[in-house]
Amino acid sequence: MKHELWVENESEQTFCLAGPHGDDARKLLEPGAKLEWSCEASSYFEAMTKYYEYMGWGIYKSEYPEEDQKTYSELGWE
Repeated sequence: MKHELWVENESEQTFCLAGPHGDDARKLLEPGAKLEWSCEASSYFEAMTKYYEYMGWGIYKSEYPEEDQKTYSELGWE
């Protein structure tokens, strides 16, 4: 599934699913927010791993790896 990184200003950003699954998150964006980056991922864990890499934050570590590594297909989201 496609994920998007939206930047509102220097200190605020939102990383969310594209399409209908991210509609609620995007509704909270300030006017003028810009789509900076997007990626495809098959799970929340994969998306966050790519996001951390893009941001230069090191390796993403989940507190709930078994749950976060379930694919979106397994969760019935695709």
